[in-house]
Amino acid sequence: MTTAASLYLANIPSPDQGVWNLDLGALTIPIRAYALCIIAGIILAIWWGERRLVARGGAKGDVLDIAVYAVPFGLVGGRLYHVATDYYRYFGAGKNPLDALKVWDGGLGIWGAIALGGVGAYLGCKRKGIPLPVFADAVAPGIVAAQAVGRIGNYFNQELYGGSTNLPWALEIYVRHPDNLTGVADPGHPQILGSPFHPTFLYELIWNLLIAGLVVYLDRKLRLGHGRAFAVYVAGYTLGRGLIEMMRTDPATMVFGVRINVWTSLVLFLGAIAYFVLARAKGDREDVAALRAREGEAVPESTEDSAEPGDAKETEAEAETDDEEAEDKAEKAEEDEKAEADVEEEAKSGK
Repeated sequence: MTTAASLYLANIPSPDQGVWNLDLGALTIPIRAYALCIIAGIILAIWWGERRLVARGGAKGDVLDIAVYAVPFGLVGGRLYHVATDYYRYFGAGKNPLDALKVWDGGLGIWGAIALGGVGAYLGCKRKGIPLPVFADAVAPGIVAAQAVGRIGNYFNQELYGGSTNLPWALEIYVRHPDNLTGVADPGHPQILGSPFHPTFLYELIWNLLIAGLVVYLDRKLRLGHGRAFAVYVAGYTLGRGLIEMMRTDPATMVFGVRINVWTSLVLFLGAIAYFVLARAKGDREDVAALRAREGEAVPESTEDSAEPGDAKETEAEAETDDEEAEDKAEKAEEDEKAEADVEEEAKSGK
């Protein structure tokens, strides 16, 4: 019997493949959906962060300049975190350690990306004269939105799904050949054992978009500054990530019987909440233009490159005044000497 629900709510089919080979004759270029999603997410984060930083008094191009440092650092950090926490995929009997370098096959840990990406962002912010918390607040909603886009890449890779379910939005996972990442679904779309599953990638995608909206809302309502908007992102994301992580069934490093990313989420959630509360004492939201102006006033006067035109004129006027005073003193000294000579002459004549 066909019900109304089955007519409008059906299982979510997976893509037949996640990689397309562009044949150029002597060269074949693999076009990977996962990589395209990561790139699209980075572009979105930079574009949105640029608009938000300009609204905070920054200059156009600041976020892009800082991203030149942050993005490469973040990609390396994300991969290092993934390899460290999922080491069993790359090391041990029958494993190839060089596979750890194949970032295009998927596997970027967000907290490694945030941690090392933060180091790169700090270097870029230092060169631009922008405090790191100001930059973090500006890019916070863009980062979590970029993570949502990246989850679409997991969909194409048929990864990050949960346990079996018969819910109408369950995700079908197909048998692909020669392998899941680079292969194509078999004719007739036979599903792997246990399929369909909870689409945990989709749950996180939706959650991330909600957190992006929450960051923007609270930022406008409370005028968050000093890294507090970024703290909202961290607290909100880790709350959802910890709950969704417990639904996943793919292999993971376990600590005291719990997936390691659940522990990471818990620690970061508590840290973010504490920072959000304590940073309130730092006062109102920073103004980048005002901060730069104060830094400009603090430049030593001996720095020739930073001298203002008016300062140069004043210096020249003072130099001219000093020269005139020196000339007057010299003339007066000559007159005194001449007067003394006349007195001595008159004295000799009197003798």
